Amino acid sequence: MQKIVIIGGVAGGMSAATRLRRLDEEASITVVERSGHVSFANCGLPYHLGGVIEKRSSLLLQTPESLAARFAIDVRVRHEARAIDRANRRVTVRDLATDEDVELEYDALVLSPGARPVVPRIPGISVAHTLRDIEDLDHLVASARDAREAVVVGGGFIGVEVAENLVHRGVAVTLVEATDQVMAPLDPEMVEPVHDAMRAAGVRLALGVSVVRIDPGEPGEPHLAHLSDGRAVPAGLVVAAIGVRPETSLAAAAGLALGERGGILVDDSLRTSDPAVFAVGDAVEKRDGLDASSVLVPLANTANRQGRVVADVIAGRPGVDRPVLGTAIVEVFGVAAAAVGWNEKRLREAGRPHRVIHTHPGSHAGYYPGAEAMALKLLVDPGTDEILGAQAVGRDGVDKRIDVVATAMAGRLTAGDLADLELAYAPQFGSAKDPVNMLGWVDRAVADGDVETLQWHELDGALAAGATLVDVRSPREHAVRPVPGAVNIPVDDLRARLEELPDGPLVVHCEVGLRGYVAARLLAQHGRSVRNLDGGYRTWAAGTAGQRTAERVGAPA
Repeated sequence: MQKIVIIGGVAGGMSAATRLRRLDEEASITVVERSGHVSFANCGLPYHLGGVIEKRSSLLLQTPESLAARFAIDVRVRHEARAIDRANRRVTVRDLATDEDVELEYDALVLSPGARPVVPRIPGISVAHTLRDIEDLDHLVASARDAREAVVVGGGFIGVEVAENLVHRGVAVTLVEATDQVMAPLDPEMVEPVHDAMRAAGVRLALGVSVVRIDPGEPGEPHLAHLSDGRAVPAGLVVAAIGVRPETSLAAAAGLALGERGGILVDDSLRTSDPAVFAVGDAVEKRDGLDASSVLVPLANTANRQGRVVADVIAGRPGVDRPVLGTAIVEVFGVAAAAVGWNEKRLREAGRPHRVIHTHPGSHAGYYPGAEAMALKLLVDPGTDEILGAQAVGRDGVDKRIDVVATAMAGRLTAGDLADLELAYAPQFGSAKDPVNMLGWVDRAVADGDVETLQWHELDGALAAGATLVDVRSPREHAVRPVPGAVNIPVDDLRARLEELPDGPLVVHCEVGLRGYVAARLLAQHGRSVRNLDGGYRTWAAGTAGQRTAERVGAPA
């Protein structure tokens, strides 16, 4: 009979435990969890704070009792693993209720300690809440009852979710983010709809600044969060949501190898440097799906899958971990933002050549009521046509499109292959040419040389070098939303007005890129040197808005 001890009873740990029982009825399986709950839905924690998930009990997927009844697993909550004796294969565990220690023997040990929140070392930070488990949630909910103002430190997934749900509670929120945007996986021109939605809901975005200290308020008065730009913001509630780091203290103390990113080092079978010890979830380093480098990707899907894989390996079955693409999505005030693979910022930093494609399709057929515009961005290797990454932002249909691209990446389809995917179509769900298909068609047009494109951040340089910008939208569109310096000739009038165009290179633009493509094809066949502004006015407007924000936050105070 195998003795298996699992440290950590959420996501990866509990997936490993239940899978092991399904594979081996005779094994002794013990799960040790430091908090008071196991198998809870930690991704749902912010939504109970805001009342979206009304019942706290909805977050508790299993209990020690239910796991014992169904799977015969010995689950010990409020127990903390204190030390690993690798030579004798024992774990010292402390009962936090009695402060007594007990030793558990193991044949296989699985570490699933997760990640711990990053808390900045600044004066007064001890008043800040974090959100990792049910106990954190209970403390946060209790503190939020009387709060009128809150400061959320950090604009990542947890930060924006907490900000949104505090607004739902009627709390005035200031979100402080040290960089010039929230949601780091998104590129600047893609994140602007998220900024707009947050500001429209009343969230004050303090971008490009940090909290330098927190002064406690007098009794009955809020704290004051002092920012690096000199502002002091009232904060009856402070939440630190800067990010997470792998929880590796137990592994490091046991002498297990850590990777270059600070996570536990594991092989493709999720074994650590000790063959009897495995590790899964947010605490371990993963292999990047594009370049096989070490990355830290704290995602529930990955943790749960790794738990299943490690159970197979312990049970004597083949099991191999897979590289990660970092597929993720969040919804903020009705705007969904999703990403997979690398963004353009990372590609630039790595010096990796890439082709960029922006489109702005509808979520479904435009003639069917309720269609919502979305923004899609595809990043492609220009030499191999490999899909390097994608981003999607909008109010409807975003999850479907990013999942299709993520699946294509996992299946090693090229960007051009997207054009040939057979996707479900009815007018209330999509278009006969689905937005993902259109990404493939645009990629093929650029790859085949049918059109040259220009990115929003390259426009100023092209105009300074002597190019003429031609707006091929209607006169009304041009008047309402102009790009400075553009000459307006509608695409339908272009053939009859070719002589009005000055000599030299041309850049054409429309609202989203389609009419610009038609104009570019027409002009190229009349012998003109022409490029289409990729993504049209909408991408340019979003990008320049983000650029102005970056310039403001980068200016001296």
